[in-house]
Amino acid sequence: MKTLRANQKLEQIIANVEKKGLKAPKLIDDLKELREMALLEHDPLVVKVLRLTYEFIDENESFDIEAQYEEDEEGNEYPIEIDDKENFLYLLNLLKNAEHKINREEIKDYRTALKLELY
Repeated sequence: MKTLRANQKLEQIIANVEKKGLKAPKLIDDLKELREMALLEHDPLVVKVLRLTYEFIDENESFDIEAQYEEDEEGNEYPIEIDDKENFLYLLNLLKNAEHKINREEIKDYRTALKLELY
């Protein structure tokens, strides 16, 4: 997120999720509001991943998305076992610095995984 206001909103969402998990009050509404801020920042990747995220959470009441992988010595990739809350917090923390090259790649992985699960 680029603006102070958007980063403050993101920090608020993170704090709520850390306390209440995915059952945090108004989580979907907060994500929609953050998405509107991303629209104003002209960041289509963040806009898309936020929409897919709140649609997935609304539909599944979880965030069991396999978007993080580790690689063994032979180059084989395996999904990392991570609980919903930590997985979601990881994505939110990536969004703090969405312009960073490595973060963008991981955000794209989440986008792809969410699209596969939803559609």
